[in-house]
Amino acid sequence: MKKSLDGIIHKAMYERLILCEYAVADLTTANANVYYALGIRHTIKPYTTVCLMSSKTKLEFDLNFSRAYPYTVDDDGHIIDVDKHIEAITIKLETAKSQKSTDSPVHQLVEGIHFENSLAHEKTDIFRDKVIYESTVKEALADIRNHSNKTERLSLLQRYMEDIQPLANQETGVLIDVLLTYRAIGTWAEMVAYAEALPEYVFHTQMVQEQYGFALNRNKQPLKAISILDRLITKSGANPETNGILVRVYKDLSDSHKGQNIKYNAYLQKAKETYLSGFESGMRDAYPGVNAVTLMVLTNDDRYHKLVAVVEMAVMQKIKQKTPDYWDYATLFELALIVDDLERAEMWITKALACPIEDWMTESTKNNSIKLLEHLPESNKDVYLCFFK
Repeated sequence: MKKSLDGIIHKAMYERLILCEYAVADLTTANANVYYALGIRHTIKPYTTVCLMSSKTKLEFDLNFSRAYPYTVDDDGHIIDVDKHIEAITIKLETAKSQKSTDSPVHQLVEGIHFENSLAHEKTDIFRDKVIYESTVKEALADIRNHSNKTERLSLLQRYMEDIQPLANQETGVLIDVLLTYRAIGTWAEMVAYAEALPEYVFHTQMVQEQYGFALNRNKQPLKAISILDRLITKSGANPETNGILVRVYKDLSDSHKGQNIKYNAYLQKAKETYLSGFESGMRDAYPGVNAVTLMVLTNDDRYHKLVAVVEMAVMQKIKQKTPDYWDYATLFELALIVDDLERAEMWITKALACPIEDWMTESTKNNSIKLLEHLPESNKDVYLCFFK
């Protein structure tokens, strides 16, 4: 059924076109819709788009440089040497997968083009506010997350899941909001299973892979989580979000090895290095910065004194430019705690708790605060922890 949403038709088709890892475009019919879709694909994806055409097709001038693969047809339009062409197209797809060389004219001609302008953690934390899809869906999932009886939230979500099968027919916004709802209610085994059941073109997006790694770690599968997150960083480079989730894995591994000094310290050092790499890759996002500071405190690394001011400046600049969220204020709270500024700590945690939050967020800040207070000489330890009661 065709559906219009703010002037956008075939929304699900365009989502697949943008998100899928590989796309094949047949330009034989010189169809305007195909050209338009190809233009979108070439703008968003620098590589892994394979173009085809019949040997009798004459491409428009602007597409001559696309190097479309010509398959032979007879005078009646029937394909000749089918097996030969299947093999050739297979090779082109395998080459695109292994080499990922730029095949988009847009990215070849415009160096440094980039379309992501939000801070890393905003991709998930305020995803629901940024993506357009049915308001009734947003409301239904919000009702599940906010249900007064926490123990009933999972059963409500599972009943909702029965109504949206098959998943492949749902908009990407719906699929990811369901994933984040599993995260919000803290059902990690179910979140892992749901992620693995997502359509391939959604499952392999960076956001979903990050959240998959997050859930694997919470589901006591840290080594698999490390494998997923390391692969993302190798593929796309260090960034605050992926590095931050990977650090959480290392910190949890460190906690699980208390009493085993070598492994405990090794995981803490690995976590600190990973956070610093994430912060340096995107210094507008203070989240990995404050966590690097935390780990410096825990490992008696005096460099944290210099980094505190840098992280505070980063988060204050972000607050000036965008609507602050929980993590902004929680970051400032932890920095105030580190320098033992009780008045500012109270101000920032009050603002943080007034933001839209999920239980796991405040629990994370509380746990970080407890660890910090064990290594800092503050006399106000009990006062700081009272903020979370």
